[in-house]
Amino acid sequence: MSGPSEPVTAFLDHLRYERRLSVNTVNSYRRDLDKLVAFAGHQGVVDLKQMRFAQARAFPVYLHRLDLSGRSIQRALSAARQLFYFLLGENRVSRDRLFSEQLHASNPFVGVSAPRLERPLPRTLSADQARQLLEIDVSDSDLACRDRAILELFYSSGLRLSELAGLSLRDIDRADRLVRVTGKGSKDRVVPIGGKALDALDEWLNRRATLTAQREQAVFIRLGGQKNHKGRRLGRRSIQKRVGYWARKQGLGRSVHPHMLRHSFATHLLESSSDLRAIQELLGHADIKTTQVYTHLDFQHLAKVYDRAHPRARRRKMGG
Repeated sequence: MSGPSEPVTAFLDHLRYERRLSVNTVNSYRRDLDKLVAFAGHQGVVDLKQMRFAQARAFPVYLHRLDLSGRSIQRALSAARQLFYFLLGENRVSRDRLFSEQLHASNPFVGVSAPRLERPLPRTLSADQARQLLEIDVSDSDLACRDRAILELFYSSGLRLSELAGLSLRDIDRADRLVRVTGKGSKDRVVPIGGKALDALDEWLNRRATLTAQREQAVFIRLGGQKNHKGRRLGRRSIQKRVGYWARKQGLGRSVHPHMLRHSFATHLLESSSDLRAIQELLGHADIKTTQVYTHLDFQHLAKVYDRAHPRARRRKMGG
């Protein structure tokens, strides 16, 4: 296909195969840049590199007429800026200051912005609400056993939804109470598993062994639905639904989603420890702008902060 779509395709390939961004992130860029291609068509722009500053400044107006939110407009403008940095810098190996300044000055989307947005505070559960959510009777239900392990792991380790859904058996180190996850930008990190979560995970993994074929490596599997899907990896949408189900079932009186449990994990640790740097590493923020100001913390320190601060870090004592 010729026209404005060609450079977009090249940029998306660059994101996927050179920068190794996740499929979901690349698809998000694709949706935003599809709007830019449509806008270019309205403007009569055949070659995106020829887009002028005045045309770029009309892009947020075009997006506003599509009834997009301010946040969505900001995201699309950011995608457009990144695309043009790629196009203008393509086949250039110089990284000197003059080239960087020229690249910045030549990007028509630099300085183009959407209306300012107030950043909302993340919604969290109180420690009592988290305890209420997690007090699930699993005595006679494999489904409840699986779901309790999911909820405990979200709250215990601060995982993202995609990270938890992607867990395989090899990622769990039960002896050292660790879980290895692949986060944004295909970056791996190791996070402690709290004692309560490990108890729940142990019980689930013991039951799971009888519920699926040995070749299936997913930690969390489907227990119902179509016969050919049973025993396969549980999807993100299904996990979201189960989190919402248990929030209602346990009488929380509010909607709960996986990222709220991640926020709660971070908030409760910060309230108890005040060690922001440790929490930053535990969350696995990959953006260099966020992480570069923090000094490296070795894992032993992270584990000590976690064990001392997290309300569900201690395993229950076994009778004997």
